[in-house]
Amino acid sequence: MKRIVVLVSGNGSNLQAILDACQQGRINGSVAAVFSNKAEAFGLKRARAAEVPAHALAAAQFADRAAFDHQLMLEIDAYAPDLVVLAGCMRILSAEFVQRYAGRMLNIHPSLLPKYPGLHTHRQAIENGDEEHGTSVHFVTEELDGGPVILQAKVPVFSDDSEEDVTARVQHQEHAIYPLVVSWFVDDRLTMRQGAAWLDGQQLPVEGHAFE
Repeated sequence: MKRIVVLVSGNGSNLQAILDACQQGRINGSVAAVFSNKAEAFGLKRARAAEVPAHALAAAQFADRAAFDHQLMLEIDAYAPDLVVLAGCMRILSAEFVQRYAGRMLNIHPSLLPKYPGLHTHRQAIENGDEEHGTSVHFVTEELDGGPVILQAKVPVFSDDSEEDVTARVQHQEHAIYPLVVSWFVDDRLTMRQGAAWLDGQQLPVEGHAFE
C-alpha cells in the first residue's frame, strides 16, 4: 500500500477529503504523516483525530528557508513516502525540496491554471467579471503553480457572488478531484515525464483531464 505525506498550513479540508477516501478504500494507500508550518493549523487536529502522526515545524526556528526545507525533508523521508501532497500548504518551497520529490508531489490550486497563479484567485475572478472559475490539480515543479496540470474542475461565477460563495463552490469540487488524482497516482496510472502529465499511458493536454 502506497504511503502519502500531506503538507498543510490551515484548515485542511482537502486533507480530510483524502483521509476519508483512504478510509473508504477509494484511495489504495494511507496517509503516513501530516506536516504543517503552523502549530495551530486545524489540519493537524484532523490528522490526530484520524490517528495519523502530526508534526509542526515553525520557520522561526531555522536560520533560513534552506535550513527549514532541509529539516522538513529529513522528517518527511523518515516516513518513506511514495507521494507528497500539498493541501493548502502556504509556503513557497525551495528548488532543492521540489527536486527531491519531483514527479511524486502534487498540489491543488484554486483557479483554472495557468490563469491566476498565486493568491486571491477567487477575488480576481470576481473583479475581472469571469463567468467561469475553478480548481486545478498539478504536479509541483520549481515554477510557482506552473507544473503540468492533471485535472481541472470548473464552476460558474454569478454576478451577485461574494468571495465566500465562490470559495465554497470551488472547495466542493476540490474535495472531489484531489482524492481522485491521488488514487490515480497510487494506482500507478499517473506519472510526470517530459514535462507533462501522463494518465494511462496518454499525455494529457495542457489543461489536464476534464472532470465531468
